[in-house]
Amino acid sequence: MNIFTTLLIQPLTNGLIAFYKLLGGNMGLAIIAFSLFLRVVLSPLTKPYMESMKKMKELAPNLEKLKAKYSGDKVGLAKAQADFYKEKGVNPGAGCLPYLLQIVVLIAFFNVFTRTLSPDGDLASRFNELLYTPLKFAEGVVVNTKFLYFDVTQPDVFRVAGLPFPLPGPVLILAALVQFFSAKMMMPYVEAEKKIAKKTKGATDDLQVAMQSSTIYTFPLFTIIFGISFASGLALYWLMFSLSQAYQQYRSSGWGGMTPWLKKLGLIQSARQIQGHA
Repeated sequence: MNIFTTLLIQPLTNGLIAFYKLLGGNMGLAIIAFSLFLRVVLSPLTKPYMESMKKMKELAPNLEKLKAKYSGDKVGLAKAQADFYKEKGVNPGAGCLPYLLQIVVLIAFFNVFTRTLSPDGDLASRFNELLYTPLKFAEGVVVNTKFLYFDVTQPDVFRVAGLPFPLPGPVLILAALVQFFSAKMMMPYVEAEKKIAKKTKGATDDLQVAMQSSTIYTFPLFTIIFGISFASGLALYWLMFSLSQAYQQYRSSGWGGMTPWLKKLGLIQSARQIQGHA
């Protein structure tokens, strides 16, 4: 085994199977429980990043004024921003490393699923290659991969006669929607930045704002496009990961970019009440 497998993939696989055995041999429940457990364990890594993002959002109006003041002067803007961050005691890169480490764990968990949850062959044997001795499956044991209406080793899709492509299932759609809402919550200043970008010279600001806006839609779309080809266990894990991320984002900075939508739906008052009791 390589170092990446020994340090991350193997422990994660053992954690998943430990939950599988604790929860009566249900792989779907094991994925949900272990995903939430993993998110709680990794939350201290995300907290510095969230706090840094919150500070940056609070300072956004001042940064927009600097952009307007130094429009066309990139060198002057860079110096002014550096001085401003120093004055406010903010490090824009604070918390990035712990967050990146969390992404590495996410990639490792993705590898766990791709290496073990395949519809072909003996699942127990594939798991045993990564499991520690106390957790290894006995010879001939069949791993239960049925959960609700689907099999976690199969893609979460529905096939309709006459359609040349499958339709995404409920779990996959929910994962994409939650990811969309989470991304929307993280971008409360996009509309304000659009106004500043229109006032500033050059295409740099416009390109940055366009990329921020596009990722809100492209990432959920990619979730569905790639998700229809992978095991639904991955979609289930991604749904739980996205839900916990959205909740953490809400706890950190409120509804953010979702606020205008909540106002239109007449839910903003109840949303504020919920946030006040949280």
